[in-house]
Amino acid sequence: MKKSIFLFFTFSVYSLLVGCLSACSGDFLDESPKGQISPDQMATEENIEKMIISAYQLLNGQMDNSSNAMNSPASNWSFGDVVSDDAYKGGGGTGDQAQIHRMELYQTDPTIVDVERKWSVLYEGIHRVNSALRLLNQVKDMEQTSKERRQGELFFLRGHYYFELKRLYNQIPYIDETVVEIDAFYVSNVVYGSEELWEKIALDFERASERLPVVQKEVGRPTETAALAYAAKVRLYQGKWNEVLQLSQRVLDSSFDLYEDFEGLFLPENDNNKEILFAVQHAINDGSFKNYNGSVGDRLAAPGGPFYPQYGFHRPSQNLVNAYKTDARGLPLGGNIDLTEEDYVDPRLDHTIGRPGIPYRDLGVVYQASWARDEATYGPYAPKKRIVSAKSPYYSKTWPYVSSLNYYVIRYAEVLLWRAEALVEVGDFTQAQALVNKIRNRAKNSSYVKKIAEAAFAANYKIEPYSQPWKTLDEAKNAVRLESRLELALEGERFFNLVRWEIAAEVINTQYLPKEKKKRNFLTNAYFQEGKNEYFPIPQRYIDGAGPIKIVQNPNY
Repeated sequence: MKKSIFLFFTFSVYSLLVGCLSACSGDFLDESPKGQISPDQMATEENIEKMIISAYQLLNGQMDNSSNAMNSPASNWSFGDVVSDDAYKGGGGTGDQAQIHRMELYQTDPTIVDVERKWSVLYEGIHRVNSALRLLNQVKDMEQTSKERRQGELFFLRGHYYFELKRLYNQIPYIDETVVEIDAFYVSNVVYGSEELWEKIALDFERASERLPVVQKEVGRPTETAALAYAAKVRLYQGKWNEVLQLSQRVLDSSFDLYEDFEGLFLPENDNNKEILFAVQHAINDGSFKNYNGSVGDRLAAPGGPFYPQYGFHRPSQNLVNAYKTDARGLPLGGNIDLTEEDYVDPRLDHTIGRPGIPYRDLGVVYQASWARDEATYGPYAPKKRIVSAKSPYYSKTWPYVSSLNYYVIRYAEVLLWRAEALVEVGDFTQAQALVNKIRNRAKNSSYVKKIAEAAFAANYKIEPYSQPWKTLDEAKNAVRLESRLELALEGERFFNLVRWEIAAEVINTQYLPKEKKKRNFLTNAYFQEGKNEYFPIPQRYIDGAGPIKIVQNPNY
């Protein structure tokens, strides 16, 4: 059950406080002028708490009391799924959110609003973290343990915001709490090399782990284990396999574990369960402006039909559907062969994707292709994994139609997959296979979708762990990578994994687009340019605003 959820303010406390600091008075007296707050007055535990909450606020991509978090979503559905082989943009044709259509064709440019907005949200988060750290260092009457804990939270948040920036834009400006002068907020993005940036991000998570408690009183605040897990993810992106193994082992030694049921994992009443190491906390009906504390970044994913608005974005690809086919042994079939009604399938398919003829949530109806907005363009499928039942009290039936389902930034299954990947790289196929099998066994022992008012399963579900040892590096790598795709589908991770595996161009141009173009005409001109499309461009507004400061655009933009 959702209990004491840690909520975000729907206004910028930082802006409020800075507004107070910059207020003017006509008289210069010994006492503090009316309407002005001195630094000593600011440096209180109460004000620190407000500024820290303001730093958390940016986690859900919502920056300005509008519904535009859909262009800077915490879930990265457009940045991590739509530009991969897992999903299409969807919506009412290619002109609906046309800039995202250009992104899925790999025709992104530095002026696209999503590119600019995501950058702005993440740097605003960093700005608030740095401001809070500076003020926190000035507080004199705060208990030391509490002060260190809040420092740990801020280091964690900054690490998160920079991690997102690094994997999205690669060569980024780095600003920490020592930067005070306004002019210094425009800095070159080539001061630090790629590895130096990763090390700075890793250092924030290391600092966080040293200061954070094992358990937080308020859910939504990171723990020591969450910081260790995030540090492992940084090392994963660096390919530092031994460090991934050391850090992930500490997570495995913690109280976190796989949640027993795959479907239940994504029900809002089970948010913050034992699998979730860190999540963006969402809430509805909490008094926030237009429910903007809810999943506003994902509001366009509503699948239509008789229960939901027909926005129809974030549509699963045929390629993703086909990936869930299994053979008679219950193992992945491969080959990208179109799924038929008679085929065996991994049961996670119908918890992840809405398919015609399969019951949708607990609504008492089967999903139909006619639910799909613009089926002729984008096909018959809809997202399902993170769509909350329209009958749930955790779903808002009024605009902007959001839910209180959290967005899971890191869950335990991911850590198992990272560890399996590292084990493969160091040659330990046996332990890697055991971890993958643990995830597959969870799927096997989870609830399966059943036909309406019947005991029979809705499809031919069949999944088993690997029984034959992996013998080669390629076999082991491919198994771990495929399991990552099946387990994490539509969670915004696929594109980033393809890039860090250095197979994005091969997968997209060779395995995905040739067949998909025959089904989806809107992809006709899509082509992934190696050496360019692995990263998004530095926003043109930042380049233009930097004046004489040297900003280097990413290659080939």
